[in-house]
Amino acid sequence: MKIDEACSQVIARRQPTAGDLRLVMAVVKTITDLERIGDEAEKIARMAKLLSQKSALNLPRYHEIKHAADLALDMLRKSLDAFARLDVAMAAQVVRLDEQVDDEFRAIMRYLITFMMEDPRTISTSLEILFVAKAIERIGDHAKNMSEYVIYMVKGRDVRHVTVDEIDREIQQ
Repeated sequence: MKIDEACSQVIARRQPTAGDLRLVMAVVKTITDLERIGDEAEKIARMAKLLSQKSALNLPRYHEIKHAADLALDMLRKSLDAFARLDVAMAAQVVRLDEQVDDEFRAIMRYLITFMMEDPRTISTSLEILFVAKAIERIGDHAKNMSEYVIYMVKGRDVRHVTVDEIDREIQQ
């Protein structure tokens, strides 16, 4: 909240233009994504607590969830590093990684659906695991957003709704 307020003060008092305004806007948007990542982490913690209290806990797809979480965490670290260094190449790498996290989520979801169909007693546990997988996927999305703000900040072009190939072309210019 302090950073958000400071950005508002900069806009009101200094009236930044061009690159400075892009920086302030990217910071404001990044703050929102970081807050949402915190919300998703809280959701994962709640689900983990519920799952840990189950007596006959069977964690299907644990390794895949761990892999997706590692990818999302790597994306978050790289997006913050790209922001700090204004590194558009690293930001583009994060955007590319998002597709891997999305693929992992879809694979986990397909497996859990099959698991629930085979044994309906696993539905509640499987749904809780699915909520964790979705939260991990959303963390990846927020990290991707943050990387797109880096490209906007440095290049002055909004790349939120373009393909990865177009992003690659943009950073080469």
